[in-house]
Amino acid sequence: MIGSLTNLFLFYQIWLGLLLLLPCPSSSLPLCTDLRAPLVPKKPLAFCPYNGSVCCDSAKDLQLQKQFQAMNISDEGCASLMKSILCATCDPFSAELFKVQSGPRPVPVLCNSTDSGNSSMSKQGTSSFCSNVWDECQNVFISNSPFAPSLQGRGGVSVNSSASKLTELWQSKSVFCDAFGGSSDNGSICFDGEAVSLENTETIVPPKGMCLEKISNGSYINMVAHPDGSNRAFFSSQAGKIWLASVPEQGSGGTLELDESDPFVDITDLVLSDPRAGMMGMAFHPNFAHNGRFFASYNCDKVQSPVCSGRCSCNSDVNCDPSKIDPSSGVQPCQYHAVVAEFTANGTASDPSSATSAKPSEMRRIFTMGLPFTSDHGGQILFGPADGYLYLMMGDGGSKGDPYNFAQNKKSLLGKIMRLDIDNIPSGEEIDELGLWGNYSVPRDNPYSEDKELEPEIWALGLRNPWRCSFDSERPEYFLCGDVGQDQYEEVDIITKGGNYGWRVYEGPLLFTPEQTPGGNTSANSINPIFPILGYKHSDVNPKLGSAAMSGGYFYRSMTDPCMYGSYLYGDLYASYIWAAAERPEGSGNFTGTSIPFSCSSDSPIQCGSVPESSLPALGYIYSFAEDNRKDIFILTSNGVFRVVRPSRCNYTCSKETVTAASPSPPSPSPPTSNYANQLTGADKELRLFLSSLLLLLGYIF
Repeated sequence: MIGSLTNLFLFYQIWLGLLLLLPCPSSSLPLCTDLRAPLVPKKPLAFCPYNGSVCCDSAKDLQLQKQFQAMNISDEGCASLMKSILCATCDPFSAELFKVQSGPRPVPVLCNSTDSGNSSMSKQGTSSFCSNVWDECQNVFISNSPFAPSLQGRGGVSVNSSASKLTELWQSKSVFCDAFGGSSDNGSICFDGEAVSLENTETIVPPKGMCLEKISNGSYINMVAHPDGSNRAFFSSQAGKIWLASVPEQGSGGTLELDESDPFVDITDLVLSDPRAGMMGMAFHPNFAHNGRFFASYNCDKVQSPVCSGRCSCNSDVNCDPSKIDPSSGVQPCQYHAVVAEFTANGTASDPSSATSAKPSEMRRIFTMGLPFTSDHGGQILFGPADGYLYLMMGDGGSKGDPYNFAQNKKSLLGKIMRLDIDNIPSGEEIDELGLWGNYSVPRDNPYSEDKELEPEIWALGLRNPWRCSFDSERPEYFLCGDVGQDQYEEVDIITKGGNYGWRVYEGPLLFTPEQTPGGNTSANSINPIFPILGYKHSDVNPKLGSAAMSGGYFYRSMTDPCMYGSYLYGDLYASYIWAAAERPEGSGNFTGTSIPFSCSSDSPIQCGSVPESSLPALGYIYSFAEDNRKDIFILTSNGVFRVVRPSRCNYTCSKETVTAASPSPPSPSPPTSNYANQLTGADKELRLFLSSLLLLLGYIF
């Protein structure tokens, strides 16, 4: 009995240690109330005291000035506070201040903490800003007050449409601040009268190194974790095959269980076989466990395949004439197509996720578009974790320098990220009438609702060849994409609603001068580009070849390497460099990338080999990064599948590893609620039941 209690206590200590290692999540990515990224206005604001990247332009600034003047506030102190509250909509963090995901608010969340003010800000308040507003304005007449009248209901006072004093609208200060106040708990922020300024007190030490193990010799271009939360994952080839595999536990010495002779689905007869094209992406419906729907993104050749047909992306709507485009390597314009097709799993009616194979014929053609050239097709697809929509990443269509300026053309879908609703599909007549490119509908909150010049499918524009995008599993508003450059620069971008990422006006942060402009040009002063958060010059990473190619990665959210936790990992095609990027202050959107050493564990299940005249493991070419249900990170390369493992296996030092190194990696966790609990697998069933009960008792949800 005493031994059991001792084990129970030790288990509890380990569990607490894990909790201490996990940073508090933050959702304070700089975003405006329309969920767009802040931008530098072409003219400085005259009324609101904000500069740099802000959420107002001069027109909005003038509108706020007129709104303030219409309030006719006679008291100077109250007027100053009300001006700051109105101007908070210009703050780069206004989406968080106004809690737009929870519904519209007329004013920001006013700091209502009398002890620490805004814990996420550099300035610590000594009193409640909400109390200050009440004290200064309670008996002041405010015409068209933003504190009246629709948000009332808890005030205990009947609302009079002509009321303009806080005391006429609210029963007391405490009731007022209960409605409009808030604090900065769990990484959120509140308004204290001034621009948000995040703290940057922590010294960030880059990981000492990244340790890998090789678990397969297979060469795959995509890996997607099985939606059932198990240790299974899907792997796909560029040629058009998908396999279902079991991923071995960390430290087990096992290899990837995958039978290449028995694919889950084989659509090689549909897919174009070409080094510059092929099957580029796959995605599984968020409700795959019940409906069995999954999707493949690939290229086809209409000369080879009779079902490969669709409208040409080079057309009169985008000022492009396919007859004037010279054939590329004997390929006619729009001979190649980009396709997203829907398939179904052959599982039981009650559990499609149990399927071990799928029907090889597509159920529905979601998207088809003819391509003007033979490269830069993009093609990755992802479901948004927060909205359930399908995101389709499309390159600029190819040819050096995007000569037809497709990426900046708002009527073209090339060089764009699209956001599609594949659950509400219009009739054939409606699809034709709306001019859609397949069987999907357009979400009503896509950017076209605010920018009428945009094609409705577009979520973001100005990309050259987005290669590997991911959503942070802890903060889904962090949607990061690697974008392959032309001659000089590779970049990583935070993708936001309606964002313009500059190509071909810019290549990363560098101005780009195209050699040909048959499709017209876009001037630098006519756009508000969002510059990359991370990147590197070709000359810095590959001086001999003078080339490079970005592969975007993932935020590392596994506790396998706790010193890597929270870093964004990404790499270069030539596998000589892998970076770990840290965001500081957290929630600021400001990242610093550090090239980190990496090596292969001596006890790797499959020996890695090494690059001649180098200590680097022989990865070959990096195709993609991937993440499984345990949140472990994988690197898919031309030489096989590699997984990030405990740093001590490569003799890298990580002071935080001691908590987790004592126990082996988890067996097949159920996502995502038990993920962190399952890191502790050295305990017996009784102890795990205790942990589950303890989690429920304390109300923790992972």
